[in-house]
Amino acid sequence: MAVDVLSRAFSALGDPTRRDIVARLAAGGETTTTELAKSYDISFQAVAKHLKVLEDSGLVRRSREAQRRPVHLEVEVFDLMTAWIERYRRLAEERYSRLDALLESLPDDAGPVPPGNVEGAAQ
Repeated sequence: MAVDVLSRAFSALGDPTRRDIVARLAAGGETTTTELAKSYDISFQAVAKHLKVLEDSGLVRRSREAQRRPVHLEVEVFDLMTAWIERYRRLAEERYSRLDALLESLPDDAGPVPPGNVEGAAQ
């Protein structure tokens, strides 16, 4: 189910180290756990645990090439996340467009009403 994938992916990206790992993989392509671990001030085991969370969420995949185990980004999950975010971005943009149209329709000389000067307001 797509929601489960989205929940796991967004949850995995809630950690700054995992976001950085994803950013490094996006910028530099595949790498190994050992190569990634050199970039952090944490243990190899901690990096491996972060990669396990990313792998369980579907954001990365580890393969085996002889003795090497490269880590790859899974583009499909990012496409799903992007589509989900884009849907809500479009909705927000539509609301802002309607607000802009409403504000444009107001007369230019209509200023804000000072507090306490509203007709019919209880004193």
